[in-house]
Amino acid sequence: MAKAVFIQNPVSIYDDRPGEAYHFPKRYLGMVRETVGDWVVLYEGRKGALGYVAVQRVDRVVPDPMQSDHYFAMFDRASLWGFETIVPRSDDAGRAFEASLRGRDGRAMAGGAAVSAVRRLTEAEFAAIVSYGMRSAAGPEALSRDPADDNNHGVAPVNYAFADAATPFQPAPLAGFRADILTNRKARDRSFERQVKRAYGGRCAISGLALRNGGGRPEVQAAHIRPVSAHGPDIVPNGLALSGTLHWMFDRGLVAVADDLTILVSRNKVSPEIADRLIAPGQKLILPPDPRDHPHPEYLRYHREEIYGRAA
Repeated sequence: MAKAVFIQNPVSIYDDRPGEAYHFPKRYLGMVRETVGDWVVLYEGRKGALGYVAVQRVDRVVPDPMQSDHYFAMFDRASLWGFETIVPRSDDAGRAFEASLRGRDGRAMAGGAAVSAVRRLTEAEFAAIVSYGMRSAAGPEALSRDPADDNNHGVAPVNYAFADAATPFQPAPLAGFRADILTNRKARDRSFERQVKRAYGGRCAISGLALRNGGGRPEVQAAHIRPVSAHGPDIVPNGLALSGTLHWMFDRGLVAVADDLTILVSRNKVSPEIADRLIAPGQKLILPPDPRDHPHPEYLRYHREEIYGRAA
């Protein structure tokens, strides 16, 4: 097994299915096969976020049935974890995270290995990138309701035991990195919560309310649209910021979101009076300002068909 970087842009000539499959030509086959069972970092170029954006585990490699010289790396869909901070090519000291991209001064170079769609990563390089990406989301909107949950919540110290990304990582791997944190449910839930609450500005996407407790902490919760139990990933497009009551209703299929973002209500289980009091005027989902954070239509469809549809 080996770790690597996969370049995966939102707009591409390849038949990528983000979160599900990575499409690549045969020349990368040997390198991609090495990653099976291991983790890769996903990178977006200038047509995307221009940085490392997420980490995910490769499950298997299969031939492209339509193109004999192309293949798909199939991901473990539930393993996808979006970075809280988009990671630039270089750390805080200006040193490229990937040794293959460094010039004589240590800074990232253009061209050369930088344009390779698949690049191997050492354990140290992987640890440094993930450490940087998992720096806790900043801002009051990202704070937990309980101050005790902000930094040390029974999993590890601040940043889930990732070392500070500015710490030099050559030649030895980062001592603070723990690979098991990538599958730790509590760590993933806390990160997901911060990212979703920050994306929505601490405001409930259905009611429109932005309630704060005495410490100025948002009372909204982060709801998975496609549940973790159904292999839903920990990324903002699979999340909604919801009040406690609406989170409970959403998880039980009493409310859902249509393709046009209209809020759907199970009228045989929720009275019109209650629905009118809980849903913002206009009956439409309130979206985050950044289009990258908008709910993905496929996750909304899954929730409508598999959760709402069975309860309505």
